[in-house]
Amino acid sequence: MNFVKRAVYSLVARKGRTAILCGIFTVVCGLLLGGSLLQGATARQEAEAQRRIGVDVTVRGERLTVERAARLGSSPLVERYNPVLSTVTGAPGLRLVESGRPPSAGERRRAEAAAGGAGPGVLGVRETELLLDFATGRARVTAGRAITAADRDRAVVMVEARLAGKNGLGVGDHVTLTAPDGGAREAFEVVGVFEDPLRLPDAWLPPAELAANRLYVPVGALRGLGAGERLGEAVYRISSPERARALHARAERLLGAGDGFRFDVNDKAYREQVGPLRRVGAFARAVVWLIAVAGAVILGLIVTLTIRERRGELGMLLALGEKRWKLIGQHTVEVTAVAVPALAGAAVAAVLLGDRLGDVLPAREPADRPRASPADRADRADGTDRADRADRADPLPRPEVRLTPGDLGRVAGTGLGIALAATVVPGVGILRLHPRSILTDTD
Repeated sequence: MNFVKRAVYSLVARKGRTAILCGIFTVVCGLLLGGSLLQGATARQEAEAQRRIGVDVTVRGERLTVERAARLGSSPLVERYNPVLSTVTGAPGLRLVESGRPPSAGERRRAEAAAGGAGPGVLGVRETELLLDFATGRARVTAGRAITAADRDRAVVMVEARLAGKNGLGVGDHVTLTAPDGGAREAFEVVGVFEDPLRLPDAWLPPAELAANRLYVPVGALRGLGAGERLGEAVYRISSPERARALHARAERLLGAGDGFRFDVNDKAYREQVGPLRRVGAFARAVVWLIAVAGAVILGLIVTLTIRERRGELGMLLALGEKRWKLIGQHTVEVTAVAVPALAGAAVAAVLLGDRLGDVLPAREPADRPRASPADRADRADGTDRADRADRADPLPRPEVRLTPGDLGRVAGTGLGIALAATVVPGVGILRLHPRSILTDTD
């Protein structure tokens, strides 16, 4: 008789043992599938964290110019970058917001000279979205839109809400700005109004130092007003902290190790979001390996006991001239035939209970921190407060734990490997069986 038919008859005749094997295999496949689903979900959520959060690298240096910042930003390591060019321009006809009690005329002139001028503080940027205040949600666009990389050299401007309100400005209006030396001038179209929550100080400060008078324009347009080439800083968005070392080497070659070179990596938000995910993924991988080994051992013991119980049957078949490899094949078919419905049952359970597996994945809610004080604002100006971006980062959505053909294929392959290991290894004993000794012992 064909050994496959004998395997089918054996499964039908030994319903109790078949049920036990099927139950064990269902549990093993279910646990394997659960671990595989967790691995897939954590991998997807980690990729989403890299896309949404990333790692910000702030570069400063005496030799940092618009051109060098662009060369570093063209590196394949960089996803987005934002050069920051700061200056004080003239703004004829623009009434600036004042704070506190005005000083004497002499003190006012000295303070404004120290601040760089009597006009508003202007920041030339590539994307306002990458600025700390907008990235953390402290500042937000209330009308119009933000400045993006598509604006490049366009004469457009974003105006703070208090300055816009004092001058009756809205989206579509124009503001005239002049070069720091009073030479060149150009009309900038207002494309957005933003709100900065930093309140006016009680003491008087030069208008250029007040957040209420801040303007954002594309860095190329600000260069056209004679603001120069030297940048205060440039912020680079990379996908993971592992890329920071390679970017540091590129920046050092481009800017030199001296001359005030600084390379600050802010990966707090990334690590707080990705770290727990990686721990869950590592735990899921360990569980999968543990279950695979334990399942193979348990099923191997059951098959070993089965072979001992069926020594008489095996001896009779050997005496009739049956090949030993066909006896091993019969046991392999029996275990594999049990594994197929067990895998199907585990797949159905994964579809029904997949959403509950998502509850074990960490979700991080943004912390509710107080608004920044003027002193904090000064700290943020030199980059020391960039790490708190993690406390304002949007929480990642909890991923959908779904069964994919890849997950099912991996578990099926693992289950098949367990079935082979559980039958072939104990089946080595069949190769040493001798029909005469078996039948003599049976008698």
